Amino acid sequence: MTRQEEKAITIAVPGSELVLDGIFIRGEESEPPGALLAPPHPLFGGSMASPVLSELAHACKQAGYASIRFDWRGVGASAGSPSGSDADADADYAAALAYLEETVPGPLLAAGYSFGASAALRVASRHARVRRLLLVAPPRERLDAQALAAFRGSVLLVAGEHDAIAPVDALEALAAGDPRLRVVSISGADHFFVQGLSELGRATADWLGAA
Repeated sequence: MTRQEEKAITIAVPGSELVLDGIFIRGEESEPPGALLAPPHPLFGGSMASPVLSELAHACKQAGYASIRFDWRGVGASAGSPSGSDADADADYAAALAYLEETVPGPLLAAGYSFGASAALRVASRHARVRRLLLVAPPRERLDAQALAAFRGSVLLVAGEHDAIAPVDALEALAAGDPRLRVVSISGADHFFVQGLSELGRATADWLGAA
């Protein structure tokens, strides 16, 4: 994937004067599916420049998906003040998802990394066009179990083998007995994926490419 394939976009947040900074990558088909990729916590350096989000965007491109990744309010070139509140995260994610819905004709994937994964889950459960969820290193205590149960599509949960914030065994216990939920452990990785980025990308591309 090259820089020429990335297009800078701005995303208006309804009910406010806020505008978020984002990057759009087109899909390979005439009517591609689309993916929305949310960064980790804005108060702890979470931004769309995260290597994890870049790897996910690359995997989406390989699978023929268009994608958007964005910065939370107050991060990078996004307007406003950074906030760690669920309400603000949900408003930002919903605004970006609405932009994706207007831009891409196919079915949608809601995705996020860490803090972004919990926002993706909460918002996706309210959007009929979202058919898949990709939750990377989602802190177990921040996952909305009711929203996960209400989501009728397929779900991939990915975490590092040594992730102390999103332990794989906790995710496996959550997914037990539910065929919609698949858990992948990334060998040698922790919550920050200093190691295991390429394996994360392969696992994502494989899952996206599966029927």
